[in-house]
Amino acid sequence: MIQVRAIDHVVLRTENPEALITFYETVLSCKVERRLSDEFGLVQLRAGASLIDIVAVDSQLGRMGGGKPDPNARNLDHFCLQIESIDEAELRAWLNTHGVEAGSLERRYGAEGFGPSMYLQDPDGNTVELKFPPDAE
Repeated sequence: MIQVRAIDHVVLRTENPEALITFYETVLSCKVERRLSDEFGLVQLRAGASLIDIVAVDSQLGRMGGGKPDPNARNLDHFCLQIESIDEAELRAWLNTHGVEAGSLERRYGAEGFGPSMYLQDPDGNTVELKFPPDAE
């Protein structure tokens, strides 16, 4: 039913965003593509066809993920899968047959630009974002 095309992005939470940004830029040659306000706390780096999002734990977005990461806590906020276009009602019906509830369909930015996506949880509580193809321009 769902056809995954690629990993769109991963979101890393950190106490030291500049250190991670410098690492991904300098060591792995990823380039900063987009910065949102310090209050929102998001920097997006281009990693080939995908994005790596860096989120400060003390920012608006970072606080949504709970406490700060440490050796006993995760720093991965969520990962996003690009999927082929599918009717929302059909997708929800498919997920419901598997006991999976998904959040609302909202317009969000991803590796291919803005487009609709929804969040759900896997059995271990990991957040997975399903990203539909980008908006037509």
